[in-house]
Amino acid sequence: MKVVERYILRRAFAVFAGALFWTLAIVWTTQVLSRIDFVTTSGQSAMAFFELATLILPSVIPVVVPFAVSIAVAQTLSMMNTDSELVVISAAGSSRMTTIRPILLLALGASILSFAVDNGVDPYARQRARELVSEARADFLSTVVQEGSFRKVDEGLFVQIGERRPDGRLGSIFVADSRDKNIDFIYYAKDGAVISRDGKNVLLMNDGVVHRKAVGAEVSIIRFHSYAFDLSAFSSEAQQVVLFAKDRTLGFLLNPDPNDPLYAKVPQQFRAELHRRLTEWIYPLVFALIALAVAGDARSHREARIHPLVTSLVIALVARWLGFFVSNETQNTPSFAIAVYGVPIFFAAISVWFIYKQRTMELPISWAENLIALFRRIGDRVILLRHRLLGHPVPSTRGRL
Repeated sequence: MKVVERYILRRAFAVFAGALFWTLAIVWTTQVLSRIDFVTTSGQSAMAFFELATLILPSVIPVVVPFAVSIAVAQTLSMMNTDSELVVISAAGSSRMTTIRPILLLALGASILSFAVDNGVDPYARQRARELVSEARADFLSTVVQEGSFRKVDEGLFVQIGERRPDGRLGSIFVADSRDKNIDFIYYAKDGAVISRDGKNVLLMNDGVVHRKAVGAEVSIIRFHSYAFDLSAFSSEAQQVVLFAKDRTLGFLLNPDPNDPLYAKVPQQFRAELHRRLTEWIYPLVFALIALAVAGDARSHREARIHPLVTSLVIALVARWLGFFVSNETQNTPSFAIAVYGVPIFFAAISVWFIYKQRTMELPISWAENLIALFRRIGDRVILLRHRLLGHPVPSTRGRL
């Protein structure tokens, strides 16, 4: 590899690493916050929550990596163009491959990373995450026995514990059972405990009453000294881990078990997931080609209507949205499987054509003008807001807003 190629690769990789880190951090944070109820509703420890949060990372990486590549390539080439480095490289007699080769090398490495994570790490991380959630739901000692709050055990079944005593017993137990549409039961007990009897979880209630209300009948009240409420059915049901198509390994998707109950029920979802796995890793290469077609040529700053980074990201977002759309439609319509492969190939072919013809891929003039006008209005609004908050005189923006 030439010195110039190593220089370009080093600069692009530095931007790629920074973009990947911060983009991954933002996306991962939003995913983690959406699962904060894992701790608040199930009473799990902080370590269990952080383990679940870590297991989310492999599913985020394949989505973020292509955009990090696009940002790295577009920003690096744009900066080199601004510093006239692309002009110097071209004037020195270097071919366009001097710029293209290190970019494709970076994109190829990102594609390999995406494929390895998506097919070698993510399925096992998803399986472990589902096991954690199932264990939390099955752990009634932590899920149900929480002081002062109602816990939904099942549809129509709620449990509330007034207090947890130092000896491990429970006080002020309330159970509302309306699973039977024709009969409602409400249990009150002064104390009790969750015990294991013959391998089953049982809520043992002492010194309480049962209110029984049937449809069209009066409420009947029955007092009891001891009553055992069986929780084992819900515990065993929660412990059953259901693995969906996204949770399966690539080997299973290539050769699924026909006796698998979920596969027998929705086989097309497994086929759609296989098509997605076989095309997901291509997008870093596609996005790199898009960025090369947008920012790979030396040009005057007066020629650029909008920053190449914005242009490449807009085109990449359109390509990725189409990829997600056809992938989701494949779950219901098998004929969309061709489009799953067609979308990345189409955008790659268009980019290669622009690169080969030495033309710059740009947004339509109307799109560029609208985006520039939008950014200008947003900037003016921010300036106005800042001056008003600081109490400074408001600058004139007549003719711009």
